[in-house]
Amino acid sequence: MPENNDNFDKYTPFFSASSSQLFLQKCYMREKIEDAEMKSYENCYPFIYHLEHGKTYYNQAAIAPLSIQPILIFYGFAQLLKACLLTIDPNYPESTSVLAHGVTTRKRKKQQYEFLKDEVKTQKNGLFTCIAEKLFHIRHLEGEKFSMGTLLKEIPDMQNFTWPIPQKNFAALSPTSDGFQLPSAILDSYQMSSSRLEEFLKSKTNQVFSISEAPRSLTLKADSVFIHNASSPIRYNMAEGQFMLSLNKDSSAFSLPELLIHYLISYNLSIIARYETEWWAELMKTMPNDDYPCIVQFLKISQVKVPFLILEWFTSKRLNF
Repeated sequence: MPENNDNFDKYTPFFSASSSQLFLQKCYMREKIEDAEMKSYENCYPFIYHLEHGKTYYNQAAIAPLSIQPILIFYGFAQLLKACLLTIDPNYPESTSVLAHGVTTRKRKKQQYEFLKDEVKTQKNGLFTCIAEKLFHIRHLEGEKFSMGTLLKEIPDMQNFTWPIPQKNFAALSPTSDGFQLPSAILDSYQMSSSRLEEFLKSKTNQVFSISEAPRSLTLKADSVFIHNASSPIRYNMAEGQFMLSLNKDSSAFSLPELLIHYLISYNLSIIARYETEWWAELMKTMPNDDYPCIVQFLKISQVKVPFLILEWFTSKRLNF
C-alpha cells in the first residue's frame, strides 16, 4: 500500500477558510439557497474538518495492518461524503436519522460463509440514502439488496485483477478523433442492434448517443463529455486511464454510481472487521478461497479511487474551482 494518497494533494486548495467559504457560497448560490454568503461562512470550517478527518483516516489506512484497514477506509469515506453533502445542504445534518449508515447486513454470518455471496440491504434513512438522493438524484432504493460479487463486478479497475469468475465485465472505450471505438461484439453481449443500444444507453445515462458500425468495430459518439461519477454503466478505469462500458446489463448494480458501489462494499467490510473477528482473522491467516484476494484488491483500489471520485465530483460535477 502507498503511504500517501497523492489524490489528497489535490485537495490542498480546500484547506483554506477563505477558499472554502467562496466555494461553498458558489455552491449555495447555484442551489438557490437563501443567505448563501452567511451559510457559507458558517459551514467553511465544518467542511474543512470533514475533509481533514477523511484524509487522516485514509492516510492511516495506508500504513495500517490489513485487519483494521476496512474500518479506517469506511470512516474516512463517510467524512468525505459529509463534506459533499455540505455543498448541497447547508443545514446537514438536520436530524439524527440521517446520521445512520443507511445500509444493513447480517451481523452473524452463516456457516460456510462466502464474502462474494454476502448481501447488504439499503434502508429508508441514513448516509447512503442522503448521498443517493442529493448527490445523484436517485430515489426509491429502500429495501434493495446487492451481493458483494455483483457490486465488485461493476468496478472496472477490478478487471485488471485476475477475477475468480472467468467473465469479462467491461469493454474499453478507445478514444478516436470523432468519439470512442468499441468492439462490434458488444452488440452480441447486449443482444441488441446498434439503434437499440443507442436508445438503451440514452435511457441509462440521460445522454444522446449515436453509434456507427464498421466491419469489426463500433464508433460511439455522445452529446456531452463523460463524467466519472455518473449514474451510468459507463465507468472510469483509473488504473488504465480510460472509460469503459459495463457488460452486466442485467445486474442490479448496472446503473449505480461507482461511489455508491464503493460505499456498500466498504460498509460491509467494516462490519466484518468489527464484528466478525473470528472469520476475518481466519480469512487473513488461511486464505481458503477467492474472498481474500478480492477483498485485498478492492481495498487497494478503493483507497485511491474514492478520494479521486470525490474530488472529481467537487470540481467537474459541481463547479470549476
